[in-house]
Amino acid sequence: MALGLLAGSPLLSGVDLAAAPATTIHPALWPERPPALPTDAALEARISALLGEMTLEQKVGQLIQADIGSITPNDLRHYPLGSILNGGSSSPDNNEFAPPSEWLTLADRFYDASMDPSHGPHPIPTMWGTDAVHGHNNLVGATIFPHNIALGAAHDPELIRQIGDITAREVRATGMEWTFGPTLAVVRDDRWGRTYESYSEDPQIVSVYAAQMVLGLQGKPGTPQFLDSAHVIATAKHFVGDGGTGGRDQGDNRASEVELRDIHFAGYPPAVSAGVQTVMASFSSWQGIKMHGNADLLTGVLKQRLHFDGLVVGDWNGHGQVAGCTNISCAAAINAGVDVIMAPDSWKQLYANTLAQVRSGEIPMTRIEDADRRILRVKLRAHLLEEGKPSSRPLAGQFELLGAPEHRAVARRAVRESLVLLKNANHLLPLKPAQHVLVAGDGANSIAKQSGGWTITWQGTGVTNMNFPNAETIFAGILSTVQAGGGTAELNVSGNFKARPDVAIVVFGENPYAEFQGDIGSVEYSPGDRSDLELLRRLHGQGVPVVAVFLSGRPLWVNPHINASDAFVAAWLPGTEGGGIADVLFKAPDGSVPHDFHGKLSFSWPLTALQSAVNRGDGVKPLFAYGYGLKYADNGNLRKLPEGGGSTVSAGTDSQVFFLAGKPGSGWSWIASEDAHAAAIPSGVGVVGSVRMSATDRAVQEDARQIRWNAGAAAVGLAAKVPINLQRETNGQLSVGFDYRVDQAPTSNVLLQMECGPGCKGAVDLTKTFANAPRTAVWSHVKVPLACFANAGTHMDAITQPFELSSTGQLAVSVANIRLESGTDALIACTP
Repeated sequence: MALGLLAGSPLLSGVDLAAAPATTIHPALWPERPPALPTDAALEARISALLGEMTLEQKVGQLIQADIGSITPNDLRHYPLGSILNGGSSSPDNNEFAPPSEWLTLADRFYDASMDPSHGPHPIPTMWGTDAVHGHNNLVGATIFPHNIALGAAHDPELIRQIGDITAREVRATGMEWTFGPTLAVVRDDRWGRTYESYSEDPQIVSVYAAQMVLGLQGKPGTPQFLDSAHVIATAKHFVGDGGTGGRDQGDNRASEVELRDIHFAGYPPAVSAGVQTVMASFSSWQGIKMHGNADLLTGVLKQRLHFDGLVVGDWNGHGQVAGCTNISCAAAINAGVDVIMAPDSWKQLYANTLAQVRSGEIPMTRIEDADRRILRVKLRAHLLEEGKPSSRPLAGQFELLGAPEHRAVARRAVRESLVLLKNANHLLPLKPAQHVLVAGDGANSIAKQSGGWTITWQGTGVTNMNFPNAETIFAGILSTVQAGGGTAELNVSGNFKARPDVAIVVFGENPYAEFQGDIGSVEYSPGDRSDLELLRRLHGQGVPVVAVFLSGRPLWVNPHINASDAFVAAWLPGTEGGGIADVLFKAPDGSVPHDFHGKLSFSWPLTALQSAVNRGDGVKPLFAYGYGLKYADNGNLRKLPEGGGSTVSAGTDSQVFFLAGKPGSGWSWIASEDAHAAAIPSGVGVVGSVRMSATDRAVQEDARQIRWNAGAAAVGLAAKVPINLQRETNGQLSVGFDYRVDQAPTSNVLLQMECGPGCKGAVDLTKTFANAPRTAVWSHVKVPLACFANAGTHMDAITQPFELSSTGQLAVSVANIRLESGTDALIACTP
């Protein structure tokens, strides 16, 4: 693929790009493709007939998508919405571990509701979208493939097509017909929390993989398999430029139009040519303009220039970020070209407001009917008007497809092909199985950690090995391989051993995260926590050969860890088939090598902790260049790498962690106020007026703080000099969570407040929560949704105090681990 098509040509087709405003898009200079499918006169006639029979309410309803956590089948009988979704934290009856049968039953109930006679003589069936981004990853028991960054390292397009085909079959078994994938981001700054959703920093890989994944998910256009009962509707996302926002999720891409087109747009032409039926608009902006409101790109480039005739779907309340819009009202996004508004929890008011905007002419009827035509075209191509209820479809209820042996075999192959060998001193690898192997590190026996985010839960947290019935940990794979070869394996996370090992395999790396919760300030691995490094050094210092298996969703600066290892493997986030790692690390019992290393870096590996944006062809020298990856026959010795330069980036104000392990998060400090007088409380220990703070223990010594009110109105909280923006976190349904222990019951009201500057705050009443708490030195946990504070008047884009407890009476409460959290456990309702 030729990058920089316009490079050296500032004047092309009569357009002076150098003189054009930075926000101007020139659709005529973008690639043009013929329609993936020829015009089907019979199909279009049928769509026209359906449109002629639909009421205005039905036409508007088709444009609205609600989340199953905020809509019931009974709601759908009264509101003719066109589609539903399950977000990363949504599930049947709010049970993230619900069995497949409950998902299928719920799909039937929503389908039946959408076809209810209350919608008139011509109801339109709903369709269900899900984030099946590395397998059918919301379902317990499904095959979980390596995340995209690993697949990029495999450099195997045919493998990608097989993964798409398997994912489609497992999704169809549970009654759904639409997945929000593949992600076609070309990530240029590895600090971004969604880096692992990208195949590569190189647009060429993304371009090739885009078509193959779409073909796997949907089937080939023009064949009987296209969108048949064994395939699903695919979504190319996030259009466009989401990988170029400087490492910040939902940020602003400042690239030129040329860079936007030649780098970030690269995956979309092949995806459209492969017949992709839906495209998701990005949360991000380009040159300050939110993509959900960018008509030049959504309509001018995607729909008109690329001749994309499917539908454009928004992202989770992404329309609410468009200038002049809110979550419940956004004509601008529809007019710009978004056909389906993803309004997970705002759907009811959005539906009413959109109806009013159509009636007033703010949204032209021609735009509504264009969107409806696109939605109906997708539904008809997917045979949704003929297939009947989900449980009646051919693969529905075949739950043996979830984690089927043949599916797991492909996932295991994907693991083998994606591993990248960075160091192999003195040809330590491959290992002989007939020896005593120590397996250490907190990733060795954790399926959650090896799978990463978007695994059963949105963040991939709150799950245990018990939640993965069709899976194998990395240790289990090693144990099986070693025992088959006549050796022994010993698991000890801390690296202690009973019998001296011949070799140690240490599995460590990033803990699970998703989206903005994974954004980081530098590409240094685990700044401030050297426990993994100390483990490697301790074993190495004992003369034990050390193989490091590094689990991560991005390349990270790990120079000290590489130095402390004899062999170092980038294993990415391999998913549920941990045995694929042992397949490559070990020889066969007869001494042969069944699997050499195959993977080559699809992302450049940073030389320093500051090198977050190093990409192929940019002239910057990385530690390991794009395409690097050793084979067993290669010289794997490395010179000692420089270890200076870690922890050099100013962390700024932490927007996720406010108080943890006895210390305020970066940029935060304790403050108390009484009678309009405010004072800092250094280290959270001291007295201000009638308020006393002291250190106490939660899990370890002095990791919590007790706050005692004696009399009078006073408040204690965490404050920062630089405000933080929590709008995206509010939209993402995050909460302020903290551990608490009530040591003296409140004698008056207790409020948890969030401040946004002088005179700007919102409060939630915690009086009942604290009054009903046990008095037996028991710690509890509570989560207060950020939306509660927003509803109470807090300006979420300028938070100066994310946590402030106030009371007018006596109270003693101890608090610990104050931070933003996802999930619905321990969640309280909004009470002003």
